[in-house]
Amino acid sequence: MPLNAETRRQFENCSKNRSSPRTPRMVKISAALFLHPLRFATIAAVIHLSKSAEQTQAIAADFSRSLRGGECLALHGDLGAGKTQFVRGLLQGLGGDVRSVSSPTYMLLNVYETGRLIVYHLDAYRVNGVDDFEAIGFSELLEQGGIVVVEWASRIADLLPKDHLEIRIEAIGPNGRRITL
Repeated sequence: MPLNAETRRQFENCSKNRSSPRTPRMVKISAALFLHPLRFATIAAVIHLSKSAEQTQAIAADFSRSLRGGECLALHGDLGAGKTQFVRGLLQGLGGDVRSVSSPTYMLLNVYETGRLIVYHLDAYRVNGVDDFEAIGFSELLEQGGIVVVEWASRIADLLPKDHLEIRIEAIGPNGRRITL
């Protein structure tokens, strides 16, 4: 499916007007487009290449500026891929304290106040099923108007809202990452 002229123009402007010299260029735009029901706009999947934890954080900070509240982000990636580093970048972009971010593996849920929105950071790595997430009030978190971020989201896929946003982080070498938004 070819990209329409407006989507291509937005991509080119975004790629040219990077917010900082440390932010890498977007390298590829996928032909698969979907309608995001919260904004009633067409959004294209974009792949970023990161060469460091700092670049991963910068990519997430740039992405966070498009969030309005009410989104659910499903993070996918192997152990050590950079999922928690991505959440640090989200907080940075939203005006929060990046030093407060830690992996919620043993806690299941961390809550971060930012300058704009509350971020609910969950980790499904150690859950025994959807019942564990139901017990902490996952469905209620989705209704709070903040940003709900779920690491290892495939483990609770049945609970994710239909309009959730998929974010995939893949290691490409010791420090490199492919981040698909």
